[in-house]
Formats: sequence, C-alpha cells, structure tokens
Amino acid sequence: MSEEKPTWWHRFRTGWANAFAPNAHGPLTDEDRALLNKIADAVIRRQMKTPAILFLQSVRPLNGLGSQALVFLRPFLTSLLKETTYDRVTAILERREGLTALVEAIELRTASQPGTTK
Repeated sequence: MSEEKPTWWHRFRTGWANAFAPNAHGPLTDEDRALLNKIADAVIRRQMKTPAILFLQSVRPLNGLGSQALVFLRPFLTSLLKETTYDRVTAILERREGLTALVEAIELRTASQPGTTK
C-alpha cells in the first residue's frame, strides 16, 4: 500500500506550528556566543559600552521589528561586512535571548578588564 499524501491543510498546520514559538531556533550555540563576544569587544574598544547597553535595553521590546530591519538593510550593509557574518548576527538577534546575550557579553567583557568600575 502506498502512503497517503498529506492534505494541504495538514501541510499548512505543520508548517505554521512553530512559526510564532518563542524559542523556535533553539538555544545559542558556542559559535553564536563567540560572535557576540567579538561584537562586545568591538563595542568596548570604541568605548561605547554605556550607549550600546542603553540602546539595546531600550529596543528590546522591538526585537522582532529590529531584526526585520536588518534583513531589509542587508543589501546595503553587506558591502561593508561579510555576508555570512551579517546573516549570523541577524539570525542571533531574531531570537529573544540574542539581545540579552549581547548585553551580558558587553558587561562581562567590561567587568573583566582591569581598571574598570561598575
């Protein structure tokens, strides 16, 4: 006997089942955290810790909209950055825990530097 093909409704339901799940991408990987640490190092090197944290904390409720803006700006910004790196950053910031992990990376990097105060 041959298997039945799933109906269009079944395919539609299974396709959208996790579309709005909060953790559809899974937890951040070690490679994701390494990239966030690299971004945090660049922020600290430019002495932009406080403005970066203030900005990231204030746009947290608009996380989804901001990540879609990054997708929209991709053709322009990939002329300045590597495409694979840009796509990875965009994928990380689409996740709810992405901004939190970036803020934590900036704070941890700042705390580990000698001569810095909280």
